[in-house]
Amino acid sequence: MTYNIHHCNPPSAGTKIDVEAIARVIRSEKPDLVALQEVDVNTERSGKGVNQAKELARLTGMNCYFSKAIDHQGGDYGVAVLSRFPILDSTRFDLPVDPAIGGEPRTIAAITVEIAKGKKIIFASTHLDLKEPNRVSQSERIVKHFEKSGLPMILGGDFNAQADSKVMQYLDRNFTRSCQECSPTIPVKNPNRAIDFILYKPDGTFTSPSTRVIDEQYASDHLPVVVELTTK
Repeated sequence: MTYNIHHCNPPSAGTKIDVEAIARVIRSEKPDLVALQEVDVNTERSGKGVNQAKELARLTGMNCYFSKAIDHQGGDYGVAVLSRFPILDSTRFDLPVDPAIGGEPRTIAAITVEIAKGKKIIFASTHLDLKEPNRVSQSERIVKHFEKSGLPMILGGDFNAQADSKVMQYLDRNFTRSCQECSPTIPVKNPNRAIDFILYKPDGTFTSPSTRVIDEQYASDHLPVVVELTTK
């Protein structure tokens, strides 16, 4: 699953923070791995002392890893991953932002898990910038960072880019998207564009029999994407 959770703030609920609503969506789908974007840790708006990544892990019975992108309201804001498998290794790195055009710092969270005996994979979450030149350089950084890894890899995220964009066309040359005619993920009511995707390395490890966008209109301002992947 990949899910931009809008810091667990349902858009129709004012400033209310509803971590349980996000957890309920995740529990209903029973995913093995979840890429989360827009995650708050100890921020004023989401409750000082509330680590949303850890709380979602607790509520879903999963393991978590968080990667900070920016300081926000006395806490941290970034992306995270949830895993039903034990996390064997984890890494984070910052993605480039062109100082000439500016942009919000972005990051990636990646974990290594063993999905079957002797079969390790990398699972990662990211959230690319709103400005296309930054998205291009950020996607290039992601590809370069992981290209030498010998492990199969799954990447989920909010790419802020549609399928026919320069960014997704570049990523499509280096990854396989789980869907080619992908259903829209935003806005949650009458969605009209797909910008949330799950991709995997085209090394023959995975095939994707199905990709579904979940019609959940309360919990966030994005619809979650659930992908079934099979391995040899």
